[in-house]
Amino acid sequence: MKKTAPSKIENDLIADGFFPIAGVDEVGRGPLAGPVVACALILPEGLVIEGVNDSKKVSEKNREKLSRIIKESAVSYSFGIIEPEEIDRINILQATLKAMSIAIEKLSVAPKIALVDGISPPKIENVRVICVPKGDSFSHLIAAASILAKVERDNIMNALHAANPEYCWDANKGYGTAAHIAAIKSHGICAAHRKTFCRSFA
Repeated sequence: MKKTAPSKIENDLIADGFFPIAGVDEVGRGPLAGPVVACALILPEGLVIEGVNDSKKVSEKNREKLSRIIKESAVSYSFGIIEPEEIDRINILQATLKAMSIAIEKLSVAPKIALVDGISPPKIENVRVICVPKGDSFSHLIAAASILAKVERDNIMNALHAANPEYCWDANKGYGTAAHIAAIKSHGICAAHRKTFCRSFA
């Protein structure tokens, strides 16, 4: 771990007097099963954790190691989790925005600004939200939040796998792999599936 300048977007905001800044990202928009998980994260001003990158570009072993370091270093972090039944009821976009809102609102330190991955802002009172397309590639805070969200959701899917091993969620994490779709066709769907996502397979 090393201290250096944060990524440019955060550095510019800090120079303008905005701090604390939260990075916010979500994981799990596309899977056929399991929740969507968002993480909101505040790190100490100016802290960059070596090795942090978009969670998709970090190996599972390194994600788990970095997740521990990020949590130990954080000023505050929190998760918003929306389960499959609610995803089916309100749609995945609204579920994602709600998960982000919950994560931000649960932070123990209120941020002045939330940097959110993507183009759709969640609505949060008294917090300025800035959307950053492909934010996990441009913001250190968003990338760190993406790692925490990914590890949290993977742990959830591993626990769900223990109760439903036929779907191989320990390997596919709920995504629509050939093996997962074949298992749905053989066994049907269960409570952890998103029914609106599985209509063409079940």
